Amino acid sequence: MDDALHEMTAARLRDLLRAGELTPTEVADHFLARIERANPALGAFVSVTPEAARERAARLERDGAKARGVLWGLPGGDKDLWLRAGVPAGFGSRAFAGDDAVVVPVSDEIVDVLDAAGMVSLGRTTAPELGFPAYTEPLAGPVARNPWDPALGAGGSSGGAAVAVAAGLLPCAPGSDGGGSVRIPAAACGVVGLKPSRGLVPAGSGQESLGGLVVDGPLARTTEDTALLLEGMLTRTPDGRVAHPLTLRAPSARAGEYLAAARRGEVAGEGGEDVRGRFRIAVTTDSAWDDFYAISTSDEARAALDTGVATLTGLGHEVDGLSLEPDPAYGPAFRTLWMAGASVVPIDDAARLDRLEPLTRWLVGRGRQVPARELAEALRALTAFERRLVAQVSRFDAVVTPALAMTPRPLGWFDPEDPERNFEQQCQYTPWTSMLNVAGLPAITVPTRWTDDGLPMGVQLIGRPGGETTLLALAAQLEDRLLWADRHPPAW
Repeated sequence: MDDALHEMTAARLRDLLRAGELTPTEVADHFLARIERANPALGAFVSVTPEAARERAARLERDGAKARGVLWGLPGGDKDLWLRAGVPAGFGSRAFAGDDAVVVPVSDEIVDVLDAAGMVSLGRTTAPELGFPAYTEPLAGPVARNPWDPALGAGGSSGGAAVAVAAGLLPCAPGSDGGGSVRIPAAACGVVGLKPSRGLVPAGSGQESLGGLVVDGPLARTTEDTALLLEGMLTRTPDGRVAHPLTLRAPSARAGEYLAAARRGEVAGEGGEDVRGRFRIAVTTDSAWDDFYAISTSDEARAALDTGVATLTGLGHEVDGLSLEPDPAYGPAFRTLWMAGASVVPIDDAARLDRLEPLTRWLVGRGRQVPARELAEALRALTAFERRLVAQVSRFDAVVTPALAMTPRPLGWFDPEDPERNFEQQCQYTPWTSMLNVAGLPAITVPTRWTDDGLPMGVQLIGRPGGETTLLALAAQLEDRLLWADRHPPAW
């Protein structure tokens, strides 16, 4: 059985672990061997912690059923932006390399949540410098290479996690998304990526990132596995409610309801007795960046959108067009917010600042020049945008856009020297993601077709606030028709 473990879904592995037909150590050893063989060519992990992983797996086995969380025994990885007690963190940056790496005595909350769910971390998945770029090519290394073509990038900032999942180095992986950082690499690597509603996942308060942009979310090859990992990221009380002990939170589904929606392709009614599997869906290629940059949709992106829409129509959904209201204030306001967020990078020494990449150094420098009034005005403009977008989206069960505007980009395509041009390129590559972080809306990206060159392309499904079950149900219906999990990249 061991030779085929990476062929199994996370849900199947979880069932075998719970039944005692596999042990956490056996599963960890299999995936550690996969990582040892394939990671040097792919760059999915910046560091691997086999000893700690085996100790953790053995401890889970000793604790047995009394400590079995939702993810008991499943292997995962810590994004290189997260802190795990005793493990050096480099944040994808030369400024935090070697002796400047950060080592803390207490882990980040998301790490503790995943540990409590029973996940076994095998190491740190690669991220770009401090998580700012939409691609994962840090000068500090390693570069996350696309498993479908290693000459292409994997997207970012959860690029290493997406590579690990697409190449079968992990069955599923957690990431974080502040402007598309789960959905972009998921789309580029042909896997599923979910950004939850703002305030759903307990780890972090939602105010820890300026403007509440960042939320943690799952990546996986199947919709069911995506839902399973989401369930594991939600800390619940004994009666099944998501526990938010320190902050106010968005309402959540009942325990197991996300997984049920992904399995059935349907959503329970308000009373729990009825199910809805047919939805009202809108389609748009409008972007919040349209009034600021020249945004265009490639033929490959339109073909992926057409495939997704045709499949949804064939499933019996009501599909309409949607024109988003233009908002010229969005581009300048988002740039101000993004730069202001970079201003708090904990480096003040000029020599260490010089070790940052040009894009990051530009963001930090510009951010530290933003006056308080300009930041307040940007936040006000984005709040107004949030309200308008939520109102437009909420008229439908879901809204569909292309996942990315272009095919996965060649390594080195984003300008390494001109940060202004680099930022523009990122917005042109992924024009439909950041607006959902601003609005706090849930969104999921799924692959819908492969190009003639064998590259994955897909769509993004946007939900109402708290609409994760609907998104998972729609993704499951698409998966049932398009069978993307049956396709494996050459790096497999």
